[in-house]
Amino acid sequence: MAFIVGKKQDGKTYYYLAESARVDGKPRIVSQRYLGSAEEIAARLSESGPGEPDRSRHLAFGDVAATFDMLRRLRVAEIVDEVVGSRRVDAGASVGTYIALAALNRVVDPCSKLAFSDWWHKTAGDRWLRLPAGALDHRRFWDAMDQVSQAQLEEIERRVVEGMVETFGVDLSGLVLDMTNFATWIDSANERAPIAQRGHSKQKRSDLRICGLGLVVSTDGGVPLVSLAYPGNRPDVTQFATMVNELVARFGTLYPDGKGERLTLVYDAGQNSGDNYETLDHTPLHFVGSLPPRIIPSSSPQQRTATKSSTSRPSRASRPSRRPRSSSANSAVLSAVTPMDCTTSSREASTRPSPRCAASSPRSNHASPGATPANPRRESRPR
Repeated sequence: MAFIVGKKQDGKTYYYLAESARVDGKPRIVSQRYLGSAEEIAARLSESGPGEPDRSRHLAFGDVAATFDMLRRLRVAEIVDEVVGSRRVDAGASVGTYIALAALNRVVDPCSKLAFSDWWHKTAGDRWLRLPAGALDHRRFWDAMDQVSQAQLEEIERRVVEGMVETFGVDLSGLVLDMTNFATWIDSANERAPIAQRGHSKQKRSDLRICGLGLVVSTDGGVPLVSLAYPGNRPDVTQFATMVNELVARFGTLYPDGKGERLTLVYDAGQNSGDNYETLDHTPLHFVGSLPPRIIPSSSPQQRTATKSSTSRPSRASRPSRRPRSSSANSAVLSAVTPMDCTTSSREASTRPSPRCAASSPRSNHASPGATPANPRRESRPR
């Protein structure tokens, strides 16, 4: 309960805003705030406005609060600590806390670990997480990250992704896979980073060492689901099987009743190889991508269809259109998230449609796997 109380001193009354509460069953004044004399109070009330504050502090709040809450809902720090284990009692914070803080900074306002402490004090982050000043030193971040091995990092990603899919109901029927690389400024003599190697830089920075990154995202919101970092001197096509096998293993546990067969994977022509299609042939995944006949595995149903189709000229009604697909049609292909039901010009395929097939890319004028390419010269070039 709050009330105003006056206290006399040297014949003059001074007023306080007091608050009382019961302590051990008896009323006691637990706090009081000085208001001033009657003249001072009247002068303040007569002013047109509240007056200028003595000082102010501007802190980043909204984006930090939203990201921090998302990390909390996904249990990022808890999952990391469960996988990595506890640290020494004299450590500034747990490994999971440092990983969560690093992710928070990357989402809101990316900066170096050296500048993290200055950025943190400009936010309202200490309202949710109070840490000693020494715990935010950049060396503490590196010490925590050194505790996480490659196998532990993969397990952490699996658990976070599974929790994210279950918590937010991410639709996994449509998946998109792509790979790229990016340049780093890691010194050539630095042997502690074997992932940074010389290779074909997509940023045209042949003077820098590069790292490769593969990513699988959902068509439902573009949510990252599987990632793979690999040395920059390895071609993208050699990493395709690793990502596909990890994708099947990871989401096979989410669909034990066979619903995982609804997953449709979309990728570009850069992943074309006989080994990669052999890998896809032994998975329950549907796929949408470029499928030149010359690289189809001999054991697959598509190879038998392509062999039969190439011996006879398809009828005019079944010939594919030679006009390039419009952008709206391309968008429709990429947004397909249900298993494809394709037929070809062969009599066998038309009587028994295959639920797993591949859509040809615009580079081959959308010809079926068994049809003659519209541009044999371009089609014969390996990608």
